[in-house]
Amino acid sequence: MTLFDTHAHLVSDDWDTYPPRPLHPSLPVPARTDYSVTAESLVHMMDQHGIAASCVVQRGHLYGYDNGYIIDAARRFPDRLLPVVILDTQDPATPQELHSLARNHGVRGVRMANTRPSQMDTSWMASPAAMQVWKTCDELGLPVAIIFFQNQLPWTLPLLRRIAGMHPQLPILIDHLGIPWGASLPELTWAREAGIDISMPPAPDFGIEATIGIFDDCPNVYFKFTEINAERMQEGGVDAAIVVRQMADRFGAHRLLWGSDVGQSVRWPYDQKVAHAHSAARLLAEGERADFLHANAARLYTAH
Repeated sequence: MTLFDTHAHLVSDDWDTYPPRPLHPSLPVPARTDYSVTAESLVHMMDQHGIAASCVVQRGHLYGYDNGYIIDAARRFPDRLLPVVILDTQDPATPQELHSLARNHGVRGVRMANTRPSQMDTSWMASPAAMQVWKTCDELGLPVAIIFFQNQLPWTLPLLRRIAGMHPQLPILIDHLGIPWGASLPELTWAREAGIDISMPPAPDFGIEATIGIFDDCPNVYFKFTEINAERMQEGGVDAAIVVRQMADRFGAHRLLWGSDVGQSVRWPYDQKVAHAHSAARLLAEGERADFLHANAARLYTAH
């Protein structure tokens, strides 16, 4: 079955042309990674493993708001790599920049991300300036992916539900499912150091009811299963296929998508990430598997 990777991160091997940049002036300049995932290497892996297209999602904690590499990469491989940018939602110029990026540079989506997990801050997603970004994405038909720190789910998820209701035609994708089983390793490390409870809710619910269950009646909200989820579930002795089946039963398989998180999650090589995707989908019916692994993403990102 052909796959569509909704969550691939590129890391250039040309640090002079694409240097690290902080997401916020208060943050230090990120360190260079000791690995790269170039556009060429990603397309090669895609060819090897039956991936029709990939969303190349900005590595915000490496390149900040400079989306130059993913845009340049998509220009070289326009039918294979679709850029999903991160921009400053507090900058009044961002809506106009989005118009230009969509019109002139083939940008297919936006990702919203907080920069500081310890702060109870919602301005990045719901300030007046941020609301203009949501409005612009809606006008342009640009799907919005959004990532939440796990300790902030109790207030960010209800806020997102309200925003989703204001823009019912806008596709919104919650990265890493939006349940506690989506906590990244750096976030878990930070939580442990801060003395925050990081226990994962057990079967049969896995924390769905207490978190993303509020989106039952929000058909424009989607859930992205990634390698981060696969890592947490393997460590916790949980079969990811059971969680995916549970989410398909509750929300419908037409609201589930897969992403590798290549370029960020480095525990497993790409072939194993693809194998995890197939394994997570094995309890779905054939049509549901096609939706989860390819059709939903193709509909959201290539329909126009």
